[in-house]
Parts: sequence; C-alpha cells; structure tokens
Amino acid sequence: MIIQYHRCGDYLLPNLALKESEQKPIGKYGRMRKHYLKEHRPILFSSLLLSEKLYHHLSEINQSCMDRMELLTRQMAEQEGVTEALKASDQMEWVARMNSIQNCAEELVLHELVYF
Repeated sequence: MIIQYHRCGDYLLPNLALKESEQKPIGKYGRMRKHYLKEHRPILFSSLLLSEKLYHHLSEINQSCMDRMELLTRQMAEQEGVTEALKASDQMEWVARMNSIQNCAEELVLHELVYF
C-alpha cells in the first residue's frame, strides 16, 4: 500500500479522502439522529463515519421514521374516531385532534427510532 503525503507547515499529513458516494437527503429525523449520535454516542458516530455507512444509516432512519409516523397517525386517528365526517362538520376540532395525534406519534417515533 502506497500512502501519499502533503506538507502542511512543518508536518507531513497523509492524503486521506472518503470515497465518492451518492448521498440522499437525510431529512428531519436523519438530522436529529446525527445530532444524537454526535452528542451521546460518539464512538458509534465515528465508526459509522469512518466506515462510510453514516449517511446510508441516517437515510434509512429518516425513511423508517416517516413510514412509522404515517402508520401511527392513521391508526391513532381511526382509534380516536377522527374521520372525514368530523372534518366536514367541525374543522377546528378535527385540526386540534389531528395535531394532538401527530404530536403523540412523533414522540413515539423519536423514542423508538431516533434516540435509542
């Protein structure tokens, strides 16, 4: 293995670079996971970063969170009786209940998938 170096002041530093890879947008939940890993799990963060699996991991987390949010929101709305009929009859009540459902679903998703 041949390692090339470049001079930086009085030091010789190796020319290290990550491979070029397609980076998908990581989204809201991916960014939250990245911040969590950086602050609370630095060894795992470094390991994922050095093995070039970090952005793939963050993209998967974001997609899983989005899918889980959609599923939980639909199930909780059915369970609480938030329907299109309620939306037609009392829009403000429907909005209030849907916001509450989405907030509950997001809390569950954050604890299950982002902060583990």
